[in-house]
Amino acid sequence: MNKALGLALLVGGIIILGYGVNANHSLASGVSKAITGQPTDRAMWFMVAGGVIAVLGLGSLMRGRD
Repeated sequence: MNKALGLALLVGGIIILGYGVNANHSLASGVSKAITGQPTDRAMWFMVAGGVIAVLGLGSLMRGRD
């Protein structure tokens, strides 16, 4: 059961990270980068959350427990 949860977290984190990268390349993020030098908060939160979730899933898979 633990491996299934770890795999689900890893896949979900990668998907959320993908949404963040996609949001980073949006028109709103481009305008925000031009004005403030940073992407939108939404894009940043998606990338941070996706990375954290993916790392948690990978850590769960690396532990090796069933």
